[in-house]
Amino acid sequence: MRIPHSIRISALVLATTGFYAYVGQLVPQKEVQPPQETTLGGNASTADMVKIGRGIMEGKGLCLTCHTIGKTGALRFPDLAGVDVRAKSRVPGLSDVEYFAQSLYEPTAYVVEGFPPAMPPMNQPPFSLTDQEILCVIAALQTLGGTPTVTLETKHHYNSGTAAPAGGATAPAAAPAPGGPASPPKGKQP
Repeated sequence: MRIPHSIRISALVLATTGFYAYVGQLVPQKEVQPPQETTLGGNASTADMVKIGRGIMEGKGLCLTCHTIGKTGALRFPDLAGVDVRAKSRVPGLSDVEYFAQSLYEPTAYVVEGFPPAMPPMNQPPFSLTDQEILCVIAALQTLGGTPTVTLETKHHYNSGTAAPAGGATAPAAAPAPGGPASPPKGKQP
């Protein structure tokens, strides 16, 4: 008995569609919601900022998509465990607050050796974090190896135009000339 060619093709299409539908159901599904808007009152405490910052790191900022906390082995970007300790001495002349601000606003200014210069500026699309949200992320980063010292009033090179001491902050290195950026030191962000 000979099966018509059109029936064979239809059977192949149905079998292929059924196979891919079955395999698609085996893949874990994760529901992704749009990021929640962050509302910060002018009286948010440092502890509130830490909670908000951690939420931003896990949500809107997508920090933990590439960074890890407490992992070892082959990493996509530097692990954030103990990052506050490293931040205080990573770049000479920058405090932990200034270093974190630089890493979030201008991540290619310092690139940790062994990692690609692939982190985007967090204050620009697609993340578009506000200065207050970035201060909250800095507060959360300070808890990873240290004690948070930032408040919503903390000033640094990127949110004030000049450095202001905050939690032991020191003056940042000279700003790059208007003609272009200074040569970045070897290394990587947090």
